[in-house]
Amino acid sequence: MAEDTPNGDVTTEAIVTELTPVAAKMVAVDDFVFCGAQVIPYCFPESCSVKIFCSDGDSVSSGQTFAEIRGSAVPILTHERVALNLIQRLCGISSETKKYCDLDLPENFKVMDTRKTTPGLRRFEKYAVAVGGGWNHRLDLSTGILIKDNHLKATGSVKAAVERSRKQNMKNLPIELEVDTLEQLKEGLELDVDGILLDNMSTEMVKEAVSIIRDRPGGDAIFVEASGGINYKDLESYAWTGIDGVSM
Repeated sequence: MAEDTPNGDVTTEAIVTELTPVAAKMVAVDDFVFCGAQVIPYCFPESCSVKIFCSDGDSVSSGQTFAEIRGSAVPILTHERVALNLIQRLCGISSETKKYCDLDLPENFKVMDTRKTTPGLRRFEKYAVAVGGGWNHRLDLSTGILIKDNHLKATGSVKAAVERSRKQNMKNLPIELEVDTLEQLKEGLELDVDGILLDNMSTEMVKEAVSIIRDRPGGDAIFVEASGGINYKDLESYAWTGIDGVSM
């Protein structure tokens, strides 16, 4: 709100009086999965009455009214765009996530998000993923250790990166290693990492990697995910390679 009205809404304040009562409806222009029942009320001042006609996760049909705001015209006209921006963003994410989750996927397979979120909106967007049936990956850089390619370049080797992570891991966080070759994978497995991220691998290479992981003692306990270039069309083919999830 502060971003949109640093010095007020000069147009609305110039032509609309505070005493003008209005009733505004939010009407779907397409079918979608609703997300934002707790967000809409916070977009308007307490002087406005906000009614939400569905719950997060509900399917909304085109033409359906899913919210109504009553009150003075000034705050409603001033804050409507921020509310609509947030709801459009959240419902779009939850709807797209559900589309992926509704594919033919193995039981307990996880469709996961990433940290590639809109600055300032991460908690909103990750919540929308969960509403659509997806799983949240790391919320931020402090909630899990994920050793990526740039970390390996900085430390010089998989062994150095994993050992340093383990030494500094005071919170006993799971350690996940991103690999893009089978050689890196084998080196990481020898260091007993908790999870493996297979990056930019073909389905055939992923199958080979999964076989290497699962054939090891305790390999079934290692969380294996794939990421990089995976889209709606090929998600199913990756999902049935034996991995636990895909982050996208």
